[in-house]
Amino acid sequence: MSGWDEGAVFYSDQAQFPRGGPGGDPSADLTRHSALRMLKEFLRGFTGPTGDFPYRESLVHNRDHVTVAIEDLDAFDTELSDKIRKSPADYLPLFETAASEVLASLRSKVAGETGEMEEPVTGDVQIFLSSKENCLSMRSIGADYMSKLVKIAGITIAASRVKAKATHVTLLCKNCRSVKTVPCRPGLGGAIVPRSCDHVPQPGEEPCPLDPWIAVPDKSKYVDLQTLKLQENPEDVPTGELPRNMLLSVDRHLVQTIVPGTRLTVIGIYSVYQASANQKGAVGVKQPYIRVVGLEQSRDANSNGPSNFTLDEEMEFKEFAQRPDAYAKICSMIGPSIYGHSDVKKAIACLLFGGSKKRLPDGVRLRGDIHFLKFVEKTAPIAVYTSGKGSSAAGLTASVIRDGSSREFYLEGGAMVLADGGVVCIDEFDKMRPEDRVAIHEAMEQQTISIAKAGITTVLNSRTSVLAAANPIAGRYDDLKTAQDNIDLQTTILSRFDLIFIVKDVRMYDQDKRIASHIIKVHASGAAAPSKITDASEGENWLKRYIEYCRVTCKPRLSEKAAEMLQNKYVEIRQKMRMQAHETGRAAAIPITVRQLEAIIRLSESLAKMRLTSVATPEHVEEAFRLFNVSTVDAARSGINEHLNLSPDIANEIKQAEVQIKRRMGIGSHISERRLIDELNRMGMNESIVRRALLIMHQRDEVEYKRERRVIVRKA
Repeated sequence: MSGWDEGAVFYSDQAQFPRGGPGGDPSADLTRHSALRMLKEFLRGFTGPTGDFPYRESLVHNRDHVTVAIEDLDAFDTELSDKIRKSPADYLPLFETAASEVLASLRSKVAGETGEMEEPVTGDVQIFLSSKENCLSMRSIGADYMSKLVKIAGITIAASRVKAKATHVTLLCKNCRSVKTVPCRPGLGGAIVPRSCDHVPQPGEEPCPLDPWIAVPDKSKYVDLQTLKLQENPEDVPTGELPRNMLLSVDRHLVQTIVPGTRLTVIGIYSVYQASANQKGAVGVKQPYIRVVGLEQSRDANSNGPSNFTLDEEMEFKEFAQRPDAYAKICSMIGPSIYGHSDVKKAIACLLFGGSKKRLPDGVRLRGDIHFLKFVEKTAPIAVYTSGKGSSAAGLTASVIRDGSSREFYLEGGAMVLADGGVVCIDEFDKMRPEDRVAIHEAMEQQTISIAKAGITTVLNSRTSVLAAANPIAGRYDDLKTAQDNIDLQTTILSRFDLIFIVKDVRMYDQDKRIASHIIKVHASGAAAPSKITDASEGENWLKRYIEYCRVTCKPRLSEKAAEMLQNKYVEIRQKMRMQAHETGRAAAIPITVRQLEAIIRLSESLAKMRLTSVATPEHVEEAFRLFNVSTVDAARSGINEHLNLSPDIANEIKQAEVQIKRRMGIGSHISERRLIDELNRMGMNESIVRRALLIMHQRDEVEYKRERRVIVRKA
């Protein structure tokens, strides 16, 4: 019997505390007292791999909370960690008691008011748990996990206001004024109030009635409590299913640490609560929630937390970045099942890597993100995919929702908030309602979303890149029209995109044959190309890790030579655009502004980031300009104009067609376009010439289209 002759006081475990579990072998059961003793021993004496005392030091530095790794508890005593896993609600309060007792013993005595040395007053210590176990899926958590520790991951979509939760309620008897303190169940549970008063009435005194207690709020003890809504990560949701969400309750030091849009990994106790008092029906049916006892924010692209890359991976990535063909190799991995479009693939590579964020001395943030949707959604570390027709302004930015039980308003983040630090892919961009499209203006420029409705005024982060796909007005790209007539988007939104590609289906025999054989190979063999990618590490997963590594470790800046070159090139492009506008008499469909200059800077930085270099050189700027020229500048110049691409013969024919149209239509009259073309056709004129003549007259504002461009009206 160790410790028998140490002091003069002996105790026995059995009497003071009830047994840990009902029945079973008493010697195998941990009693609460011995558990408390072992927990104190663990906090005081656990040594880390380097021989230090991590928990003891942590307690001395942070007096109000300590984070304990479950793996350390396993190493110390498996039975104890098993108890904490199986019945955390019983053992965690013991753990917190142990921590505050250990803290009291570690702190030195202080001089009191009378000058005597007194024990220091220590407050409560909150225990956070952390674990390296794999997360459970939200769908797999059921009744078996009730009151046990669970670990899940997801995105917070809403956070309530902070409420005060009573830990001990002070009750006062209406009749005899006796006072009683009852403990409150933790989490969302309430206090169990006794039905009768235990005061023994004196002779002649009126006995206390049933339910005599009234709560005294001023004398009760409180802690902060906040509820969060956690939704499954988009990549974990099975196809065609709605994402599930789970209610979380956090208290004390975890309150107000999380904003909507944060990716979390949560350890907590799976519990239930009665949804609302007025809910009639099944009494036994309760709502599940998780009482959080530890959470960590997933390291997203913009947090500077420690990266979880192994040394081998880092070596491999650095080696890859040194390869002369690294840029070409990355571009070949993007959308391998899509044939051709090499420049579009290069632009998407730049989008995935992103530029460098900058913070100016006055606090202004410059964005570093750049604007094949499903591929990007799978490859980007964080991505959200949405379609234009099914997206509303609130769904993309944030919505204000009223909580059913408490009737208070709270915010739920939309797609742009959930993809913070990643990419938002928007398909069918042209089908969005204009008022919904305006909602993403701010997110694309300032990288934030401001909300001012229902008494909530706030700013949410949405540091995202945007990749959008849209169709031309008529469903096909009409080469006879200018880019402005084909692209039905306002210049305000177009100028916010860094690169704009016009992807046309050009009919060419050789190219069609190659595309057809490529598609047939993809379908026949399930491989993107005849040479199957043998090296598994070169697949999507490897690319995802490489992108994540580059985004975390590399923050390139422009070199002086590159900056000078940028300046000259930008001025040159502006000059060309001015000349073009002067010649044609109308502004370009896609304006070239300072935003586009910033776009080229971001492209240069992302090209440098692909090679893991810290300085963007003139070569990077050169490639960025090449991409910019083949996309945006090309798009701005595309389409015919009155003075371009016309041989003298065609110009003469167009003039004749114009004369015939004016003869056929008086000022103010209107006619169906089809009928007009048919009539001029019968006179021996080519349909494309007539259409071209109409287009030029429309540009000069001599005719006007009505009824979805089916009817033409001649103007004065």
